[in-house]
Order: sequence, then structure tokens, then C-alpha cells
Amino acid sequence: MLRYSNSLIISNNQLVLLLLGINNIFTTVKRNFLNIVFLLTAVLFLFNGCSGSAVVVNDSKNFEITSEKHERNPKKALEFFINGGIYETVGNYEAALRQYEKALLYDSTAGLYYTIAKCNFYLNKLSPALKYAQNAVELDSQKVEYYDLLADIYNYGNDKESAIKTLEQALKIDSLNIELNYKIARLYEENKPVKAINIYNRLLDQLGPEWSILTRVAELQEKLGNIDEAINTLKRLLSIAPSNIQLKKMVIEYLFRAKRYDEALSLVDEVIELFPYDMEARETKAKIFLAKDNWEKAAEEFSYIMAQPDVDLETKVSIGANYFNKSITDSTLLPIAKSFFQELDRDTTDWQIKMYLGAIALSEKEDSIAIENFKYVTKNANWNVAAWIRLGGLYFDNRKYDDAEVVMNEAVISFPEDFYVNLILGLSLAQQSKHKEAEKYLKKSTILNPKDVTALSAYAFTLSQIKEDDKAIYYLERALEIEPDNVQLIGTLAMIYNSIKKFELSDSLYEKALELAPDDPLINNNYSYSFATRGIQLERALEMVKISVKADSLNSSYLDTIGWVYFMLGNFKEAKFYLEKAIETGGESAVMLDHLGDAEFKLDNSSKAIELWKKAIKMDPTKTEIQNKIDKGAI
Repeated sequence: MLRYSNSLIISNNQLVLLLLGINNIFTTVKRNFLNIVFLLTAVLFLFNGCSGSAVVVNDSKNFEITSEKHERNPKKALEFFINGGIYETVGNYEAALRQYEKALLYDSTAGLYYTIAKCNFYLNKLSPALKYAQNAVELDSQKVEYYDLLADIYNYGNDKESAIKTLEQALKIDSLNIELNYKIARLYEENKPVKAINIYNRLLDQLGPEWSILTRVAELQEKLGNIDEAINTLKRLLSIAPSNIQLKKMVIEYLFRAKRYDEALSLVDEVIELFPYDMEARETKAKIFLAKDNWEKAAEEFSYIMAQPDVDLETKVSIGANYFNKSITDSTLLPIAKSFFQELDRDTTDWQIKMYLGAIALSEKEDSIAIENFKYVTKNANWNVAAWIRLGGLYFDNRKYDDAEVVMNEAVISFPEDFYVNLILGLSLAQQSKHKEAEKYLKKSTILNPKDVTALSAYAFTLSQIKEDDKAIYYLERALEIEPDNVQLIGTLAMIYNSIKKFELSDSLYEKALELAPDDPLINNNYSYSFATRGIQLERALEMVKISVKADSLNSSYLDTIGWVYFMLGNFKEAKFYLEKAIETGGESAVMLDHLGDAEFKLDNSSKAIELWKKAIKMDPTKTEIQNKIDKGAI
């Protein structure tokens, strides 16, 4: 889309705003005194303030202020103060600070506290800066400058609330102060956008239309969902400067987001008429045509751009991206996007191209191609977290949990606070029964996104596997508060209650899940297995697990369950058939080997049974009941 710079419209009032540093209001610029005359003027200001008890800073590295008796000597204080000012003039704030602290030994005024606070602030020593600025305000509560500095310190330390309260106090003294109003409006933007807009409007009444203010008002109006008002605000500015191309592009941007495509086209045509070789404007025009489902017209504009000499790679990638993005709602454009990026890839190998080719392959369910493209991105643009997430996710979806683990272990080093990185890593570990390791990352994912149901349920399941059932239940109940009819959540909670032998609760939950999804294979399997282990409702258990096996005949867990149900029904041949098939498809596990051993024993193959039990106990030494069977040589 259009990219624009914040080039300003020159007005009579702009100089005021520029001098106030309105475009970067909270960035502290180290300012030197212009000359000694200014310094002496400042001296008069500083030492005309209210005096307090003398204080000394014991060590500039130790910011504790302690009282010390000294004979008041304003003349000597002034001497040190002037020395400090000279150092400050050349930007030596450490030396200036030492002189100001010496001045404080002989006299203490609000102005001196302010100066020391300012120097500490310039040196990024926030703790003493805050203390001295507070002292300045306490000694002289009518100086706007003191409140202003104090608010800057609070803001820089990310204490927005205190910064706002401080500015509110300052505005009680000088309600028309432009800089203070602008600062507090900026702070209000995040949580009180309406209040910010009201302040900006008052500033506009004072100053007339100003680019920096009107654009902020427009952004806030859009944030509040009032995009038409935002457009009107920008048009107000455009009426003052109709020839400003960057502003015109900004209006086009807003019109596009408001889906007022015809107005946006009209305005972009005005830009192209004046600047026919403005490729940015032509790309925008093409994007508008795509939004209007007129991809033939869009293609004409894209072709025009591509025909120009020395078209940069960024522009080419952007054109392809437009096709791809539109293909999400119009699949006919996906082959065009694919062909476009493949052509680019032949000319130049770039991570951005590989990223799109990977996404296209993902859309076409060509996972192996997608994996290769995302692998390229992770190697050549390893800061791109999206590539790591997609690569790890693909490995996970293809049940390559060990590969997913390797990839996400590498990713989590660079992106320790990314929700998806932690989630995929945790899930990959859990799928390999590495629940102790998984717990760390799944817990982190619930902290990063406390309302994500997948994270909450996965963490709960892992907790249940490490026998922290109470915590598991807590997190599942949190998830169910978000999605009360989520069948898998209900089923997982039922499974945990079943594991701690609270069968009344588990059965109730399984029944609820089946009401919502009677053919769900996982619910049917788990409920069936619960019945089988208890030796109850075996005929119903068989019917339920048949639903599961029909849905996924290669799922080893389902095969094990149906085998065990047949065993409990006394059909040992059928039990053996399905249990062997379970091991064949899913590999050996202690539970499956144990079950198969029981079936072999019932079929009078006791030596084979003992062999299987021994393998099972070797895989899971905690299963003492298996060892008992080995010792007895019987079930």
C-alpha cells in the first residue's frame, strides 16, 4: 500500500510546534546553554527560588540524599553553579553534576534541585533524577517547568499514570500551555483516546490546522472505529494544502481502508495525472482494482510497473504479495501469484520470495515444498519469527515431532517471549511424552496468552501426565469458561477425572460430550476405554470404539482400545488381532505390550505372554502390576 512520509505543511504556527519538539515530544535531547548570558539568566532563576535545608549527595553513583549541616553561603553556591553551567555548556553532564552537588552543600533552592534532576535525567540516572525533580516541585509548586521535567522522568520510566497526574497538576497552573497539552494528549491516546481527541481539538482552536495534530486525530478516530470522521479530518487538512501529494496519498490510504474505492480511485488518478511515473500510486491503483474484484485492470497497472526499467525487488515482491493476499478470498489468483513468484525466484533468490512460495505451497497442501522454502527463510532471515513458526508448525502437523522440537528449540533462543514458539515447542515435546520438559513451555504460553484455549488445554493435559491433576483441572475449567461447549475440552477433563477414579464426574462429562458430538472418535475411544478398564457396559463400549476405528483405522490408540474391549468381552483372538495391529501401526508401548501379553496368556501362550510383559516392564518400570504378573507367571 502507499507509503508516505510526514512531510509538513508550512504554516505560521508550525515553528512553535517544531520548537516544542512536537514530533518526538518525549525524546530527551541533550541541550546545551546557548551562551553565558543565558546561563547567568538561569542563575537568577535558580537562586530566586525557595531555599530549603542544605543537602549533600554522598556519591554520584549512590543516589541517597542525606542532610548535612553547612553554613548557608549563596555566593559560594553560585560559584559552583556557574562552574557546573560551563561544563553543561560543552555537554559534560557528569562534571556539571558534581559542581551542582557541591553548590547544594551551601544553598538549596527549587531551581538547583531542578538543574540536578535535569542533569541526572540526561545521564539516564532515573532514580536520582526523580528524587530531585520531586524536591523541586515540593519547594516550588508553581513552576510549570518542574512539573514538565518530572512528567518526562515518569514517562521515560514507563510510569504513565504518574506522568499524567503530574501534567494535570501543571495544567492547573497553565491550562493553555501548548507543549503540556500535547504531551498529556499523547499519554491519553492509549487508554483515553476520546479525551486525547478533545485536547487536540482545543490545540487546533489555538493554533489552527496543523499536520502533526490533525494526523494524530485521524489515527485516533480510526482506532475508535470512526473512519469516516478520520477521512473528514484529513480532508480538512487537504483543503488547506491541495497540492500536497503525500497528504493526498494518506487520504487515499484511509479511503481504501474505509472501502470507499471509487473515491480512492478518483484521488489516485489525480496523483498519477500529475506524476505519471509514480509507481507507488500505480501500485495503489492496482490494489484498489483488486479490492473491486477487477483483476484485469489490476494486472494492467502491475504490467505497466513491471515494464519500467530498474524496477526494484521490493516493488516486485509487493506486486506478488497483492496477488497472494487477494487469493485468500479469490482462489483463481493463487496460480497467478505462484507463477509470479516462481519467475522472480528464477531471477533472484531472496528470502521474501521464498516466504511467499512457502505460503503458496502451504495453501496448495504441498507441505514438503513449503518446508524447504521456510527452511531457507530461517537460515537467511533468522530474525523472521513467522518462518520459524510455520516451519515448526508444518513438522508438527506432519507428526514429525522430533523435527519440530529441534526447530522450535532453536527458535525459542531468539524468541523466548513469542506465544506460538513456546506453544509449538511445548506441544511437540508433549507428543513425545516429554511432559516434564513440555510443562515449562506450555506454562509460558498460557502466561503469554491467558485466553488461548489450545494453550490452556495442552498445559492441562501435560499437568495431568505428571500427576498434577488439581492444577490440570483448574486450567481446563479456565478454558471451559471461554468455550463451554468445546467437546475436546470436556473430553480431556473427563479423562482426568477418570484417571483419579472420580467416575461419576467423568461419565457425566463424557455423556455431555457425546450429546454435543456423538460421532467424535476421540471421545468415543476414551469413554469406551474407561468402560473396558472398569469392566462395565462392554457392549456399548464396543459400539463406541468401532466409531473411532472407522474414523481412523490406523490410529494405534483406537486399535489398542478395541483390542482391550474384545479382551474384556472374552474374545481373545479378536483382541490379539487388534492389539498386534496397534503395535504394528503405532510402535511398541508399555500399555500395548501389556495388553497383548494378557491376550497371549488367555490363548495359552504363557511364554509369549511373559516375554511381552518383560518388554513392557523394561519400557515402564513403574508399572508394578506387570512385574507381579511376571513373578506369578499368570494374570
